[in-house]
Amino acid sequence: MKHSKVRDHIIETASTLFYNKGYNLTGINEIIKEAGIAKATLYNHFPSKENICIAYLQFKNDTFTKDIREFVFKASSGKERIYSLFHFLTLFFDQKDFNGCWCLNTYSEIPKENETVRMEIQKQKNDFINFIQDLVIENCNQNSYKANKMLARKIYLLYEGAISESKLHQNTWPIEVSLSLCEKIIT
Repeated sequence: MKHSKVRDHIIETASTLFYNKGYNLTGINEIIKEAGIAKATLYNHFPSKENICIAYLQFKNDTFTKDIREFVFKASSGKERIYSLFHFLTLFFDQKDFNGCWCLNTYSEIPKENETVRMEIQKQKNDFINFIQDLVIENCNQNSYKANKMLARKIYLLYEGAISESKLHQNTWPIEVSLSLCEKIIT
């Protein structure tokens, strides 16, 4: 395999393991075994488990960002486009391997002092807030930067609460309730 294909294969393998089993419960030897590679090959591409974790977070986020953008922009413009965030979350929940938010799952497993992973997760979450803010501006402009920013953060918190609680309860009711609240706060 070419260098980049091997690297991608390692990331995809680690991503499946980290997302389904958790970061701490997935060992380097398990990644090596599942990927069907030598230890030297893994370390040639990733000097540490933390480096694999960052690649995993970026891989999951790139896939999520592409998928949610495609889904949201298929919805009618206006409020429906914002509500589609929650419709997307319902589809995400319905996937057979749904295990909640990869960022929050990972963050709950790392030490507080691990700034590298925490900063990557914060970056991804801030990018998502900015995406929501752009949707707010384009689809229900509140006529001020501060109001748009505040509404985007409210929607973000509803979304994040919905994803966490739907995982906890293994049910879609948190998504449905969050959508209902979103409909009430969008004027």
